[in-house]
Amino acid sequence: MTHGFSLADDLDLAHRLADAARAAILPYFRSIDLGVDSKGAAGFDPVTEGDRAGERAMRALLAEARPDDGIRGEEYDRVIGTSGREWVLDPIDGTRAFLSGTPTWGVLIAMNRGDAPVLGVIDQPHIPERFWGAEDRAFCRGPRGETAIRTRAPRDLGQAILFTTFPEIGTPREREGFAAVASDVRLVRYGIDCYAYALLAAGQIDLVIEAGLAAYDIQAPMAVIAAAGGIVTDWRGGPAHQGGQVLAAANPAIHAAALARLTPFAG
Repeated sequence: MTHGFSLADDLDLAHRLADAARAAILPYFRSIDLGVDSKGAAGFDPVTEGDRAGERAMRALLAEARPDDGIRGEEYDRVIGTSGREWVLDPIDGTRAFLSGTPTWGVLIAMNRGDAPVLGVIDQPHIPERFWGAEDRAFCRGPRGETAIRTRAPRDLGQAILFTTFPEIGTPREREGFAAVASDVRLVRYGIDCYAYALLAAGQIDLVIEAGLAAYDIQAPMAVIAAAGGIVTDWRGGPAHQGGQVLAAANPAIHAAALARLTPFAG
């Protein structure tokens, strides 16, 4: 059952979820009451009170507006719905940036109907700047107003701009794969989490390569990038909506060039 909601209804709710997360999270940003814990058994895997508050706010709104929809979030247990829709939530993608006071973290919201996401939102509350997309239309709203966005036109790999979050991406083998692409591009930049995917959708960069992602890390960026004309796959060119190794590209041509170098290193 899909309970009769249109894509426009879903997008409206996605914006309301983003608004609710903004209101819940921003009081914690650059605050002395941040409340940082580590989820990692080995190494530092931070979670803050801002993460938890943002997800609780979104879940509360979904419980009221869509009690039959499923929910998959980073901080709390998965809810299996009956409507055929699932909301995939990451209240703060880039918690390390958040606790460091840098405004490159974001709220990620996607909605899928059992497989790949059909809409996505990447929201940066502090700037404030929001990117969203569904079907073949993507937009950005920020300090300079609202505008439609599209990914960059094809260019040689040697002219490309490539982003990833961590220089020490994934396993040693995955780092070799990243290096195989990085050695051929014009510019490599690091460390801005989901904001890199927003820049790709907005036509500013060409490639994002990641490894070790979860579904809630990638489904919202996937939807926004696809709506803006880009492509997101795993390192073999297959589906990426469950996370893992991810290649996001501005267009099929540069995707193919990067994929040819990555596939030998795919897990």
